[in-house]
Order: sequence, then structure tokens, then C-alpha cells
Amino acid sequence: MASVSAHPHRATTMAATNVPVPGEVSSLTEMHSGPISIIVHPRRDILVSCGEDRLWKMVGLPKGNVLLTGFGHTDWLSTCCFHPSGNKLATSSGDTTVKLWDLTKGNCILTFEGHNHAVWSCTWHSCGDFVASSSLDTTSKIWDVNSERCRCTLYGHTDSVNSIEFFPCSNTLLTGSADKTLSVWDARTGHMIASCDACGVTKLWDFRKLLPIVSIDVGPSPGNEVNFDSSGRVLAQASGNGVIHLLDLKSGQIHKLMGHESEAHTVVFSQDGESLFSGGSDGTVLTWS
Repeated sequence: MASVSAHPHRATTMAATNVPVPGEVSSLTEMHSGPISIIVHPRRDILVSCGEDRLWKMVGLPKGNVLLTGFGHTDWLSTCCFHPSGNKLATSSGDTTVKLWDLTKGNCILTFEGHNHAVWSCTWHSCGDFVASSSLDTTSKIWDVNSERCRCTLYGHTDSVNSIEFFPCSNTLLTGSADKTLSVWDARTGHMIASCDACGVTKLWDFRKLLPIVSIDVGPSPGNEVNFDSSGRVLAQASGNGVIHLLDLKSGQIHKLMGHESEAHTVVFSQDGESLFSGGSDGTVLTWS
């Protein structure tokens, strides 16, 4: 399943110096019994993972001790994302719902129902009052947390909508679909975005022109997810052959991180960019530093 990632830096403003990138596995933590998704807290040394076992887990870093476990979904979890305050969590699931969780207690505080099929992805608006979701039913939805209802449904894709993301501090949404298109909703500003596909091709796009800037083929194994580091200078890709590719966007160099014994499903950088976390189909999280 392809993914999309947006970063607020434009391609023309990237710094002129190389950025150190993680290169060695420093720890391995068994988190779930199958493929997982992981996110890092925006301000605290905390990581949250979710997976096919219908659970999400919050762990402390760097020890990996489990702080909370969330129960409630009736099918696999696809993604999770932090509220801008860091005190709440949103999760999307194969049970067709999006759930919101209070991280002080670990309990579910709200369930959004309305999609007809599995929900692949969810994302918070920067104001914290809205959550957007994308689904196998070919639609995306924007949910109003305060009124506890669907604010609007976005139609246009002709196949599963696999990824969705709000641009920071804007009303612009980016979606990636199995119909092989990226769609921008309510576009107002210019950004650089990245995408990967089932052939292993990663592309950087000029959001202002909606044209590809660079196309990088690291196939033939499929690319499952891409994510920028906080500087916007390094892009990580999780590959179907278990390799994590790090792309230095200034030099054009590609670094390969080998460590997963199975398919790599997800990648995310720490906020300081000094560590990288990747999740595999065997339920493990690798920490690279």
C-alpha cells in the first residue's frame, strides 16, 4: 500500500549541508503479533504502535516499557496519530471506525462511524478540532470532534484511499489512492510532498505545480511508506523487502538500512531527527540511531 507525506519546507529552501542520518540498529522491541504502524510523540520520549492484533500500545523511550495498552477496536488497526496537544490519540481500523482516546487513562472517548469499508489512515487538523480519515470505500471524511459528527465527505477517487494528511497549520488535505493519483483538497499554499508506489518508485512533487521534481527507483520491491525528517532534508522509505532507504535530498545519496527479517511497513523519525523507528510485518519495531 503506497503512502504520502507532506513537509512544509519548499524544495528551493532546503539547506546546503548534509544531515547525519541513523545507520545502526540500537534496539529491537517486540510489540505486536503482525504488521504495525508507529508514531512518535511530538514533545515527549514516547512511541505509540498499533497493529493487526487490534491493540495500540504506548511505550516509553528508550527502554521500550509499555505505559498503556488500548482495547476497543474489533478488527486490525491501520494507523494512529497524536492530537496536536499530545494528550489524545486517533486510531483507524479495519472495523470501519475511527476512535479517539484519552492518553491520560487510555480509554476511548469517541467513536466515529460512517465509512462503509476499512479505514486506512487518519490525521488531525492542527487546531485539534477535526480528524480526517481515508477508506477502502474510495472516500475521505472530515470529522468534527466537538459536534461528534461527520463534517463532510470527499468524493473523487475511484479506488481505495490509502493515505491522508493535513498540511501543518492549514486546511489543505493530501490524499493518496490505489487509483494511482494524489489529490489535494482545498489547496492554498505551496509545499513539497513525497509519494511511494508498489513498484518501489519514490517521487518528490512540487505542490505548487503538481508536477514531480525527482523520481527515484529503489525497486522492484514495493514502497510501503515514506516520511520526512523534521528538517525536510532526509526522506525515509519502508520497503517490501525489509530495507529502509534513506534519501539525502541535497546530495542525492541513498543509504540502505538492513535489519528487518520481513517486510518493512512503516517509518517515522524522532522529533530531533537523531533516531529513526521502523515497523515490520513480524510485529517488531527497530530503532536506528
